[in-house]
Amino acid sequence: MAKQMDRASLPFGYMETNKSFVANYKNGAWDSGTLTTDHSITISECAGVLQYAQTCFEGLKAYTTKDGKIVCFRPDLNASRMADSCRRLEMPVFPEDRFVQAVIDTVKANIEYVPPYGSGATLYIRPYMFGSSAVIGVKPADEYQFRILVTPVGPYFKGGVKPIKVRISDLDRAAPHGTGDIKAGLNYAMSLHNIVDAHKCGYAENMYTDPASHTYIEETGGANILFVTKDGKLVTPKSNSILPSITRRSLVHVAKEYLHMEVEERQINKNELKNFVECGLCGTAAVISPIGEIDDHGDKIMLPSGMEEGGPVLTKLRETLTGIQMGTEKAPEGWIVEIK
Repeated sequence: MAKQMDRASLPFGYMETNKSFVANYKNGAWDSGTLTTDHSITISECAGVLQYAQTCFEGLKAYTTKDGKIVCFRPDLNASRMADSCRRLEMPVFPEDRFVQAVIDTVKANIEYVPPYGSGATLYIRPYMFGSSAVIGVKPADEYQFRILVTPVGPYFKGGVKPIKVRISDLDRAAPHGTGDIKAGLNYAMSLHNIVDAHKCGYAENMYTDPASHTYIEETGGANILFVTKDGKLVTPKSNSILPSITRRSLVHVAKEYLHMEVEERQINKNELKNFVECGLCGTAAVISPIGEIDDHGDKIMLPSGMEEGGPVLTKLRETLTGIQMGTEKAPEGWIVEIK
């Protein structure tokens, strides 16, 4: 039974729940892991995560479907992406099958916090890993902790989907041949100053260009980007320094197989922005956030879809994917994992 809470006013924030999952890596092996009611962490003051930012994370959600089932959306892809992040950061990979099972077990242990269908709220799931042993020389830690916390979150769009205003950034979120394509905490630390400044200046997000030439559109501080052409084609940026968003990959499949759209994944020159009719950010939190205005250093590019509501193509795309997640649309094989 769902826990009583004011779901409409739930923020996208942290609320302590029943249990978290924790597993420790020591002497070259992972222990069996356990669910714990202890939501605090005690580590050395010299822990690798504190000294050299050796940490990565994932984000996914549990939903209640129309027929009352509680499900997760494509957790195997989160497991695979975290494995990629760990390998790049010289961290031990938490086995992918155990990752998925730990997600299921953690949701089960907090089942009363999964909001009901139709509330717009969901249970956010945050798996993460960090270097826990002391490191003073610049090298990987010897010991690690893998954890999963969950927290109920409210609807991303309270009061309806409203287009946002973004700006082209002068700063970079990733280095050429760096860590932009993994979900490392350090990438997000790099973007914090810039997002705070963007908010001060009246923008919801920064749109980053490629760090080598500042010519091609990449992503924002926390989401991939989608564009729609005048002839209804979906176009997404392609780059080695973009995080491979699970939501974007899912939307591309939905566009091709459900909506029979033509899809291009390619480099997008910033000079092309004025040619698109719709634009949106995509990620776990909102699925798609429509963009109404892009400010390129004073040159305001107004998307034809406007600032009142999202454009028809991205709206249909968003509704179809959320329908798959919520059980009102038939899901592709393996996309939905039921929590039994």
